[in-house]
Amino acid sequence: MTVHHRYATVDGQRLFYREAGSPDAPAIVLLHGFPTSSYMFRDLIPRLADRYHVIAPDHLGYGHSDAPAAAEFDYSFDALADLTEGLLAQLGVSRYAIYVQDYGAPIGWRLALRHPEAITAIVTQNGNGYDEGFVESFWT
Repeated sequence: MTVHHRYATVDGQRLFYREAGSPDAPAIVLLHGFPTSSYMFRDLIPRLADRYHVIAPDHLGYGHSDAPAAAEFDYSFDALADLTEGLLAQLGVSRYAIYVQDYGAPIGWRLALRHPEAITAIVTQNGNGYDEGFVESFWT
């Protein structure tokens, strides 16, 4: 199965994503953790692509996506969810399962809370539920 490496511009930000499988198949969105990228799913995507339309974006600031300075972009989970939601809208994906890992979990939770009717399943691995992000000492 071919895995396509693509870019989309959402709200002025260039996002990289991996995509495989038929757009007519049920969709699954893979949201990576910190400090990785969609590359972490390189072996999983082909295994899912025969049954699912697989979309694995690099969050802004990770992998091949844009990485604007913190003074230029609010790297909140709300803002990252906005970008992910915008990408899915551009791709015409309105119902999907999510696989969330680590840092991708608060993004996925926001998508699910905003549009519970869109979510067909949730798979979580080491997902956190922070309201404000990681503790300040971590980022320092």
